[in-house]
Amino acid sequence: MELSDYIRIVRKNWLLIVAFTALGLVAVAGYTFTRTPVYESSSTVFVSTQTGSTVAEIQQGSSFAQARMNTYVGLVSTPAILDPVIAELGLASSADALAGDLTASAGQNSTLITITVSNPSASQAAAVANAVAASLAERVPQLEPEAGDGASPIRLTQVRQAQPAMRPSSPNVPLNLSLGTAVGLVLGLAAAALRNRLDTRIRTTRDAEQVTKAPGIGAIAFDAKAKDRPLIVHADPLSPRAESFRALRTNLQFLDMGGRSSFVITSSIPSEGKSTTTINLAIALADAGKRVALLDTDLRKPKVAEYLGIEGGVGLTDVLIGRAEVNDVMLPWGGRSLYVLPAGKIPPNPSELLGSARMGALLTMFEKDFDVVLCDAPPLLPVTDAAILARVTSGALMVVAAGRTTRHQLTLSTEALGTVGAKLAGFVMSMVPTRGPDSYYSAYGYGYEYGYRDTAVTETKSSRRAEKRRGGDKKWSAEGAPPSIEQFGISPRRTTREATRGD
Repeated sequence: MELSDYIRIVRKNWLLIVAFTALGLVAVAGYTFTRTPVYESSSTVFVSTQTGSTVAEIQQGSSFAQARMNTYVGLVSTPAILDPVIAELGLASSADALAGDLTASAGQNSTLITITVSNPSASQAAAVANAVAASLAERVPQLEPEAGDGASPIRLTQVRQAQPAMRPSSPNVPLNLSLGTAVGLVLGLAAAALRNRLDTRIRTTRDAEQVTKAPGIGAIAFDAKAKDRPLIVHADPLSPRAESFRALRTNLQFLDMGGRSSFVITSSIPSEGKSTTTINLAIALADAGKRVALLDTDLRKPKVAEYLGIEGGVGLTDVLIGRAEVNDVMLPWGGRSLYVLPAGKIPPNPSELLGSARMGALLTMFEKDFDVVLCDAPPLLPVTDAAILARVTSGALMVVAAGRTTRHQLTLSTEALGTVGAKLAGFVMSMVPTRGPDSYYSAYGYGYEYGYRDTAVTETKSSRRAEKRRGGDKKWSAEGAPPSIEQFGISPRRTTREATRGD
């Protein structure tokens, strides 16, 4: 993963991270502020020898004192030292309980003993520390063997009196709150990483590339009003979503399909936007001057005729069973070089019709007569129609809905195409968000302010001029009707039917 991926995860899960951080802070704050404050006070005792008059004797005595330091430190927490303290201060605790509230330490090569006492009362902590130091200074000489003159060789002197603390030593509020915040933040980041790991939905082009091993050739911006205006390239050519289809059109031209130009556009599951993608791509290609054949090969739930507003009662099904001629059912649409073949009546055997020799011959003829042939096919997982059809075309284009399609579904779809020997030419991300961490379209507004409108108009005019120059093409009549298919035994006949509703 790259740095941008980590940033995207943080942006996507920032609420979760903030919630965990706040939870850690609140939990530690609750614990901290419900604890009883504890104060610490320390007193220091100096250990020395009082025998010897020469340097050698003094040095020997000092070595003796240092050798006994650990013994004196351990002696501090014994009843021999603490019982007199309890009696003197009138404490209601035992020697063992009092020993738990104090610590004694001595530095290396040092003869200073520091006694520290912890107590909820600052004055009580200071009093106990001083009393323990005094008791130790009094008791140790009594325990040591006497010198030749009857005096103890060790002398303990309290050199620092314990003073009541001004602030409690625990709980340490700033430290605890900092640690709580840090722990909450780490847990939030871990939860975000785990959530991202368990999320199997395809969200970015990179996710789809890893599954399909095919190139991404387009990303269609999400539009909340897509249901109200599915033909966005025709209805609002300057919108970000329309620009997405023009970018898809440009990328499609760079696919190396061995000289062929027929594509099956499908998806893994329903409602991923394959039909609107097919139709808008066809319109965008026609606007660029391409001669486009749009076939509705979804013989189960056809949508092309409904979206384009044309008569769809007769269409591809009738042609495949020999009940109608292509000239009678294939219609020009929108004043462009776009010709539409609706699905017709829903047959009982759509897979057999799409896999028939007639369908193969029809596609071969269309590839010769058109610059691009687009087939809107059903999803791959529910039925096998798209896989069968993709085998006889130049390749399939997979529409992948960002944030909806899962890795498992996309894997099964890719395998379905590979099983029949069909080529996955590429995939198109649909419903890509325009805001947030997965946004691809934050900079689309600039083209509209710097002459983009004029460019779009010029492109449309150029397309129409190209269409007029092709008016005498031997493959098409002046009315825009497609040629008859002699392979099917259909006699030439022209049609004057116009798709006025599509305009």
